[in-house]
Formats: sequence, C-alpha cells, structure tokens
Amino acid sequence: MVDQPSAVGVDTRRVDATEAASMVAVYRHDVHKLRAKPHAAAAEEYAGVTVNETVPLHADRDAALLSRPEGEPEQTVANHRSPYRLSLLTGETAVETDRIQAAASGGYRELIAPADPKRLHARWLTSQVAGAYSEAVHYPYSSLQYHTLLTAALLDAYRAGYAFEDLWLVATGPDLDDTVNKDMVTTRDSEAALTADEVEPHRTVLWTPDLALQVTATPGDRPAARLGDVPARSFADVWSRLPAHPIDTDGGRCWRLLDAQLRRIRSWSTALVFIDEFIELHGSGARRGDGA
Repeated sequence: MVDQPSAVGVDTRRVDATEAASMVAVYRHDVHKLRAKPHAAAAEEYAGVTVNETVPLHADRDAALLSRPEGEPEQTVANHRSPYRLSLLTGETAVETDRIQAAASGGYRELIAPADPKRLHARWLTSQVAGAYSEAVHYPYSSLQYHTLLTAALLDAYRAGYAFEDLWLVATGPDLDDTVNKDMVTTRDSEAALTADEVEPHRTVLWTPDLALQVTATPGDRPAARLGDVPARSFADVWSRLPAHPIDTDGGRCWRLLDAQLRRIRSWSTALVFIDEFIELHGSGARRGDGA
C-alpha cells in the first residue's frame, strides 16, 4: 500500500471535500478531447465548471500506460486523424451519425455537469456519446470513455492508500434472479447503474448485460486476476489469468470468439470497448442510455 500522511491536526472536513472534488475532476480531466481540442488548447472552464485539471497521484498517467505505448505517439492508422474512434470489431468509424452529431454539438455536457462523483461515474459507464471518441488520435481503436473510467478506478484505489500492484480485475456476470438486474438487461442507463448490484462507484469499469468488470483492491471471493506490478498494456494477460470466466464459452460460438479475441488484445481501453460493442451486437442487447 502507498504510505499515507498522518491525519494528526488535519481538518477532516477539508480532506473529505478535497477527495470528493478529485473524484469529480477525474471525470472532467479530458474534456478537451471531447471538444476535439489538443491538450495545449485545453480550456480551464466549460459549461460553468472547472475542467481539464491534472489528475492527482499519477492516475491519468498510469491509466494511459494501460492502453498506449509510452513516449512520443506515432500515427497507427493511415488517413485517420479524427477524434472519433474506429471500431476494432468492424473496422469502421464506431459511431452512428446521430451520435457523432450529438457529440459534436456538445452532447457531452451530461458527462461533466453533475457535482456528484457517483452520478458522473454512472453516466460515463453508460454513455453513448462518450463512446464516440478515441483515447488519442494516434490510437483510434482506443476509447476515451474507458480510459476515463480506468483513470477513475485507479484514482479511487490510490486515494484509499493502495498501490497499482495491489489491484485486481474482477469479472462477474449478472444475477438474473434479481429484479434490478433483470431491468438492467433491457435498460442500461445511468439511473439503472446507480442501483445495480454489479456496479460499484468508480471501481466498475465495464457494465453490460452479460459481463461486468471491476478494478479493485478488494476482490473478495469473486473471480479475479492481479493487474501486475506496474501499469502496462496487459489486458490479454490479465484476462487469461482469470480463474473463471463469467461468459459461457461452452454455450455458444460467439462467446468463444469473444474470449479468443480478448486473449489477444493488449490495450485495456481497446479491449473494454471491444467487449461493449461485441455484447451490444451479439449479447443480450440491452437498450443503452445517452449518459443522462
């Protein structure tokens, strides 16, 4: 665990307020990408709230290392310099025209406006608009949506005193005997996410009808695999180390195909958005909300 400073003489109300503010700021730290602006042109405020702040405890840096190579970026897809994500599943721009239009016209305001960090997490977790963008123009198969969720999960763990080496990937499927989870199969929006058993604020980095993934230091008795000693593009390795998989690879060819692909994809944000798209096309087909 990360060494924690002594709390002697500290105003705990001020500390709590600071910590709450950091978990709000983490969901607003890449608004310049939502606006298709480079980091150098990042504004300090948008829609009346402070945005594009530096994420503390190196959580943003570590999350980036989970999905992108370190060092100067290189163009990986010729003739694609758009902020909009390419789909690894189809090879095409991964968003419908109306979603691109909503994003381009500021349809991401719902992703930054709430001051409640749990509600921000729920909106990022279920947003269609956030899924329009890549994590970086040079790596168009990556996902800004899942980079942001990974950054929040790391920051939440670091603030609690854990180091990266303490973290696990937890994989679970929905409990369809539960009424809330039955509702989730047909409605996947932020309000449902706020009440779903599979969703833990900030820790859940993927929520679909067929699979939920968490990054946590407290896996309990759930199927889990360590992330590793240091942040790296290691999703395939971690997925392969899970002691049990919540997807039924014996029950259908599509699930075997998904499992096989996840044993190859190393970038975390790319893998997470691949799962999301795959299950939306071939899984239970939950209706997705717009982030609000």
